[in-house]
Amino acid sequence: MQKQRKIPMRQCLGCRTMFPKRELIRVVRAPDEGGISLDFKGKAPGRGAYLCGKPECLKKARKSRALERAFGCPVPPEVYDALEAQLKEATNDG
Repeated sequence: MQKQRKIPMRQCLGCRTMFPKRELIRVVRAPDEGGISLDFKGKAPGRGAYLCGKPECLKKARKSRALERAFGCPVPPEVYDALEAQLKEATNDG
């Protein structure tokens, strides 16, 4: 009898719903220069926060300043614009 593996769960910053980690998009702040980007593989080094991939969740996270709280630093508006563009591109590809 094999032991069932525990599925890691994470919370979306926008809708605050728990999802399996693999279903979420990781937003990562790089440890050295502090650049913020989307990490679709979930392997990039740095502090991670998660979004479920719905554009409205990114809007909610932006409005509630959830990324600022998660990373402990201010997030410039152009970073949100870039994240929005990356999210649109990713959802169109998939």
